[in-house]
Amino acid sequence: MKTRVLLADDDVELVEMLKQYLERDGFDVTAVHNGEAAVSEALSGVFTIAVLDVMMPRMNGVEALRRIRAKSRMPVLMLTAKGDDIDRIIGLELGADDYVAKPCTPRELVARLRAILRRTLVPDHEKDSSSVLKVGALCIWPEQRRAEWDGKPLELTSTEFSLLDVLARHAGHKVSKNELSEQGLGRPLARFDRNIDVHLSSIRQKLSHLSGDRVIIQTVYRQGYMLIKE
Repeated sequence: MKTRVLLADDDVELVEMLKQYLERDGFDVTAVHNGEAAVSEALSGVFTIAVLDVMMPRMNGVEALRRIRAKSRMPVLMLTAKGDDIDRIIGLELGADDYVAKPCTPRELVARLRAILRRTLVPDHEKDSSSVLKVGALCIWPEQRRAEWDGKPLELTSTEFSLLDVLARHAGHKVSKNELSEQGLGRPLARFDRNIDVHLSSIRQKLSHLSGDRVIIQTVYRQGYMLIKE
């Protein structure tokens, strides 16, 4: 079955070019051109992943992402203007899995989509509910992509789960940002890329809410992060 992609951007010419390229690469693509339509389609439950442009009429991509995240954990890739760090950071804080700066090449977009899908799609025959990774009160079921803290569900985006999984597998040891990017995002860390920092900030907040403000993830100055091993 083909992967169903929702592509939302008001640049009709760009959308058509990306749509044709993605379809040649084996994706099933539906295109919309405003934020309201993007939210409606994303919440229909028929798409595997969504690509949202930040600047769209009737509802911008950031607000569209906010509304999608209120009801769905589907992977979302944001398209942002080149050099617009504010939109990127806001998008990541709201739960975007990754972003691509425009103008981008179709090949780059496909590479980012495949990286997200590789870490989020687990075949049914590989889902083993008995396989669990435990670090103190943290329990992670990698195949099910599910996590709990002291028996309470930890609601994570697909990227947040991947990053926490990497830290848990190296609990008690520092993990560099480049290692987190390669193992968690499926790509090398780009220069000035703040993805890891923003995602880790969100994970920390969610863990803090469940753990009573305990420090679970420690920053190793200029080196990376470490999940504290109790």
